Amino acid sequence: MQQAGGRKIGWSSAAAIVVANMVGTGVFTSLGYQLQELSSMWAILLLWIIGGVMALFGALSYAELGTKLPRSGGEYYFLSRIYHPFIGYLSGWVSLTVGFAASVALAAMAMSAYIEKFFPVSAQAMAVGAIVLISMVHSVNIRQSSNFQNTLTVLKLLLILFFILACFILPAHPGAAEPGLSHTWQEDLYKPAFTVSLVYVIYAFSGWNAAAYIVEEIREPARNLPLALISGTLAVSLLYVLLQMAFLSQASIPQLRGKLEVGQIVAEQMFGPAGGQLISFFISLFLVSSISAMVWVGPRVVRAMANDYSIWRFLAEDNRHGIPVNAVWLQAAISIFMVVTSYFDQVLRYSGFVLQLFTTAAVAGVFVMRWKNGRQGYSSPGYPWVQLAFLVISIWFMAFLMYDHPRESLLGLANLGLGALSYWLSKRHGRRFGG
Repeated sequence: MQQAGGRKIGWSSAAAIVVANMVGTGVFTSLGYQLQELSSMWAILLLWIIGGVMALFGALSYAELGTKLPRSGGEYYFLSRIYHPFIGYLSGWVSLTVGFAASVALAAMAMSAYIEKFFPVSAQAMAVGAIVLISMVHSVNIRQSSNFQNTLTVLKLLLILFFILACFILPAHPGAAEPGLSHTWQEDLYKPAFTVSLVYVIYAFSGWNAAAYIVEEIREPARNLPLALISGTLAVSLLYVLLQMAFLSQASIPQLRGKLEVGQIVAEQMFGPAGGQLISFFISLFLVSSISAMVWVGPRVVRAMANDYSIWRFLAEDNRHGIPVNAVWLQAAISIFMVVTSYFDQVLRYSGFVLQLFTTAAVAGVFVMRWKNGRQGYSSPGYPWVQLAFLVISIWFMAFLMYDHPRESLLGLANLGLGALSYWLSKRHGRRFGG
């Protein structure tokens, strides 16, 4: 259902959704996993630079797709129109079952991991409670969702800027990583762990495409969608590189290696146990912003698919303010199921492979759109090299992930098999594809 003009958001709110989706679990948790095999500061920073460049190239591509195909739904709608409804359906199925639900679960698990260090409540119960409460907030109206999201995102950015400045102003930790180039950084580049670490980095950058999922809720999408996608992605990429440098300047590699709560460790190093707990509490709170953004965006993909397939029609029902409440609570239920049955790194690797698969297909769709329609409307700067670079890195990443983590990757492909079965069932029960 397209929203009335007064219910639409501007580019700043759309950019806030991009920032909130991107800045979340990964940037405060993945460094510890990367340091399990890598030991050079410059190798780590190169990972994050690659992630930022790839996110920017993806954002440029999605800006072109979203302005030429201005309907909410993201990859679901893009792939349905560019290739075939079946491909789009599989993408929507992945979004329904693991895409946003897995990201919500991961953010909630990370949030609870921070809080349980100083608050005696079950981490699992805390994660479930956060998902339920935030889903309630986003079950009312778009104005409330927008105000809630914008406020949390501003607080999140202020906290990150404070954290980065504090890390660079305070004296460096004696055992921190050396800022100069060392002989180990080139060795790190050839390690399998460098590619595996891209799993965590690419996950940390996921969300750069968030505004493309709610095109119909953005005013003047031809202007505001590219502005939101590109500005949000650039801002977060810069913050990410600075934040990793800040972490490595205030804690030693052995202190961080293999740890999930990297932010808390660095905060305690700088401010002592009490100050560290306070900073960690704020970090856990701004992960609420990430959960909030995905609870807002995810159900719009489900609603777009439900409008087209009768088997999911009940998920397309909106309340009187245009909120797809049934889709909101289905996503919440799947997220809660993941929280109580899965481990953090398993959820990350399982969801990462299949999500990257459809993102890659969407970026490749820019070539198809140009071939069919030429250069109409917004055109991605750097075409075709931007898209080719994205595809090369993405295919390399997925191939290595399949090789190094075949179980999780095959589980992702098995989920596509279930999606194909549900597509067949939907056709048997009648189907209507909207234009």
